[in-house]
Amino acid sequence: MQDTKGCNACPRCCNADRAHASLGYCGQTDTIRIARVAPHYWEEPFLSGQKGSGTVFFCGCNLRCCYCQNGVLLQEDTGRAVTPEECKAMILYLQREGVHNINLVTATQFTQQLVPILRELRGSALQIPVVWNSSGYESVETLRLLEGLVDIYLPDYKYCSTELSQMYSNAPDYPTVALAAIDEMLRQVGSPQFDAKGMMTRGVQVRHLVLPHHGKESRQALYRLRQHFGDRIGLSIMSQYTPMPAMAGHPLLSRKITAKEYETVTRYALQIGWQNALTQEGEAASESFIPDFTLTDEFMKMI
Repeated sequence: MQDTKGCNACPRCCNADRAHASLGYCGQTDTIRIARVAPHYWEEPFLSGQKGSGTVFFCGCNLRCCYCQNGVLLQEDTGRAVTPEECKAMILYLQREGVHNINLVTATQFTQQLVPILRELRGSALQIPVVWNSSGYESVETLRLLEGLVDIYLPDYKYCSTELSQMYSNAPDYPTVALAAIDEMLRQVGSPQFDAKGMMTRGVQVRHLVLPHHGKESRQALYRLRQHFGDRIGLSIMSQYTPMPAMAGHPLLSRKITAKEYETVTRYALQIGWQNALTQEGEAASESFIPDFTLTDEFMKMI
């Protein structure tokens, strides 16, 4: 949350005076800034369905993943500052488009601003589930502000190694922080629930992205999740790692994962009890979603 002492909305507790235009570690002031609003068809099948998941991409991030595909979100000229009324209009526009849910992507830095928006919408116009799509690097105290406002939590669990989480995301406390965050998410919304058409309506679905040369790390992360949560959470094992230009010379992260690397991880998941883990097939990396970050004046008039 943000107070007179500065921002502590996320585990960074950077203490920036975002209310007076100072940038937090996330790269944002406290004015909501949105990069893209559109249906997205490449989420989990039970989220995207036939009509798409209604994604709202927020600018900024409290991690610094060196391999991030959406690093453009951190650039100062990305996206558009919006008022709470405009943000509500965007969400209702997506609902009118027929999407299955409202998918708030990387919104942690704007939690305090989004709470009254969601509270108003949930009390009247919004009739579809709200998804909180995040890196998992969340403060439990901040997540508690979302209780009753979010139906589906879609967090990452990237690492169980403090060394890798420091090296790749500048967050050595990520493994324990993300585990505590998932605990809180599970307390709020419980295990995955689905409607008669197989669409997810409530619950926690945890994602893990397999990185090249890091099969052991993936196996350890899946084991930790299994030991801690068992069948109470859903699991998505992602194969879509796509090396960005900045990774061209990296000794470990300069290529996509191989079929053998991915198969080794998914086979291990079955061995330790993940019977219903969602996996990806084929050239998943080529389907990875790198959005066109534009909100035009024409779009703003349309909503």
